[in-house]
Amino acid sequence: MSTPILSLREAIATHVADGQTLALEGFTHLIPFAAGHELIRQGRKDLHLIRMTPDLVYDQLIGAGCASALTFSWGGNPGVGSLHRLRDAVENHWPRPLRLTEHSHAAMAAAYVAGASNLPFGMLKGYLGTDLPAHNPGIRSITCPYTGEVIATVPALRPDVTILHAQRADRQGNVHIRGIVGAMKEAGMAATKLIVTVEEIVDDLEAPMNTLVLPHWIVSAVACVPGGAYPSYAQGYYARDNAFYQAWDDIARDREGFTAWIDRHVRGTGDHAGFLRSIRSVEV
Repeated sequence: MSTPILSLREAIATHVADGQTLALEGFTHLIPFAAGHELIRQGRKDLHLIRMTPDLVYDQLIGAGCASALTFSWGGNPGVGSLHRLRDAVENHWPRPLRLTEHSHAAMAAAYVAGASNLPFGMLKGYLGTDLPAHNPGIRSITCPYTGEVIATVPALRPDVTILHAQRADRQGNVHIRGIVGAMKEAGMAATKLIVTVEEIVDDLEAPMNTLVLPHWIVSAVACVPGGAYPSYAQGYYARDNAFYQAWDDIARDREGFTAWIDRHVRGTGDHAGFLRSIRSVEV
């Protein structure tokens, strides 16, 4: 059976509910901004967000009041500075309190692999001798039955829904991802449901041998959303908008400016195409 090809609005309305655990992955590029904005438009709330490197898309979701918890490794505006809406939520509980679970990149990757492998926890040679276990009770350890070595463990990550952006899908719902993939495959396979937005739908993926293809039977819905990773980039389609990332520091610095921007460019637009028209008509 083929994967349904839906509009992004339909995919989010069908598969994402308030209170769920949600992962939006994509490392450096292919960050699913369009999906994040649709979550804001539909007013999703009380989400437990997961991401290896929460950046602008999670700053926007947190500032819009969609999140109650965040599991992450390193959060910031790449190359610029802090995420002001994330900091405001943690330090001042605005617009609502935010529970944090912090990991290293390696631990997040191990936890996704464990979830994708249907294992209860992941292991890594890290954390021992650091102070993070004192702040994250989920970090524990086991003793190797073969060598006696003490190895750090982290609980498996199994999102209710993972959302990815990719370059292409075919009409059966098979998804082809090119470029830096980070933990996209593992996050998708660990989830109960997987939504993928893509730049285009094609008759034949023409995927070369050993490339990353997510098979249609693990994909719950595909939505064709050109530019869906903007302002991050999609290899082979468009470049990263570095000016947007720089401008975001001022936009998000205070609550009023952030709220006005979200109301105008996200809540005030009907879809991602409308968002792109909106921000390109003014300086971001």
